[in-house]
Amino acid sequence: MEAVLPGEDLIEQGIADLRKGNETIAALLVCIGAPRLTGLGFELPDNLPPTPEHRLYDLLAEDDQDSAHSRYNALIRKLVSFERAAECVKK
Repeated sequence: MEAVLPGEDLIEQGIADLRKGNETIAALLVCIGAPRLTGLGFELPDNLPPTPEHRLYDLLAEDDQDSAHSRYNALIRKLVSFERAAECVKK
């Protein structure tokens, strides 16, 4: 894709982290969006971790439990925004 999409840097980092086998915030976010992202043509590794939603929340809570919920929701909104923009570019 030529356009710079909202959250594209986070998604690209997540894909790179997954390929390296690193379970990061970005990687878990990509796992959550995997069905839609693969449908958009993104190639993801086969070894995606199970229950990425819970793992992402737990990882955020390790850093700061009080803000984990709001940060989780913000990341999900960023993922959805990216997916919607990518769909528009694909058309």
